[in-house]
Amino acid sequence: MSSPADTPAPARRFHDEPLILIVRHLRGLLPRGLARIEVPDPDLGRGRYPGERVGPGAGLVHRPLRSWCDLAEGLGCRLLTPRGVDATHVALTFEPLGDEASWHAGGSAASGDAVPAHERYGAESDFARVRKLEDAGFLMPWLEALGRIRLPAGARVLDLGVNRGDELAAFAWLEDAPDVSFVGVDHSVSALAEARARFPDARHAFLAADLDALPEELGRFHLVVSVGTLQSPGVDDHALLRRLVQRHLEPRATLLLGFPNSRFRDGEVVYGARVRNLREPDLSLLVKDLSFYRRYLHQHGFRTFLGGRYDLLLTAVRGGD
Repeated sequence: MSSPADTPAPARRFHDEPLILIVRHLRGLLPRGLARIEVPDPDLGRGRYPGERVGPGAGLVHRPLRSWCDLAEGLGCRLLTPRGVDATHVALTFEPLGDEASWHAGGSAASGDAVPAHERYGAESDFARVRKLEDAGFLMPWLEALGRIRLPAGARVLDLGVNRGDELAAFAWLEDAPDVSFVGVDHSVSALAEARARFPDARHAFLAADLDALPEELGRFHLVVSVGTLQSPGVDDHALLRRLVQRHLEPRATLLLGFPNSRFRDGEVVYGARVRNLREPDLSLLVKDLSFYRRYLHQHGFRTFLGGRYDLLLTAVRGGD
């Protein structure tokens, strides 16, 4: 049996009202739970821009489905699947999101039990439920970034913060899949065990090690990958970048570095990096980090490209054409 908070108030129908009025209406409803409205069917305006008039007698204002998804995110909600009401309108239901994922606040295990710090992202953690490459917002930029990289046959790839190896699995999905060997480094012993099972080829190696004290015997690599790890608490990312460039890269080499520009909340990915103790996203520290990385890499002969969305992906290439 549903509770009052699960039952939205009767839906108000909108036709050509300004979007700001819809925003105000939803903000008034959401503190009580689900909010439902009826709006012009986005399919009526395919090829039209937001705000153009469509429909019978051109009496409706078009807004694409993406715009409603963006509105839901801006209101801290998930947008439930739209339902048709009649020939001109669909019903949209906005559901307030719950708390941020536990690891953003330093939590670890799904059970809530205390676990060692190095298992914060381990096989039994809440983080282990995340499959980023099943989300198009992560997958498509990642494939695009990998597609720009040209590796020689037998190239060595180093993944810092490899966890269970999700990002490495994408190499096999490329049209011209490169013949490479992987070395993965991570704190979590349980996640590394999953990576070894996933990549059983003897050419691959997965090591439990501190990123601030990488073993010298790692050698040199044609590609270094690190997604969402360099900005981790306790990692001296500037010193690590210098060590990588000076000790662990081949003369012709590529770096592919991911900087988190999102967070997870109640199972949803929410755009925008957030600084601790601030309610709203703040990209200033992210921009500062990216400026340092690009400046340092340019000084050492790299060309850089910045893409991505939920993870900003910095590709840096040295040598070649």
